[in-house]
Amino acid sequence: MFDITTAQPIATFCKDCSECPQLFVDESAPPEQRIVLTDDFGSHVRMSAGQFSDIVAQAKSGALDTII
Repeated sequence: MFDITTAQPIATFCKDCSECPQLFVDESAPPEQRIVLTDDFGSHVRMSAGQFSDIVAQAKSGALDTII
């Protein structure tokens, strides 16, 4: 279970509501689960820094532009 009190907040992805998606680093988690992305429905996804880096690289290259 994700414990928000032990995780470092990195980014919030909207500012128009009280339950915005957020990005955290959870240093207490195993390396393959340290990056945590929460959604506004109370769920979360865990991934490694490498996996998150790949998402960022694809976003920067424009590969994800077709979904928005």
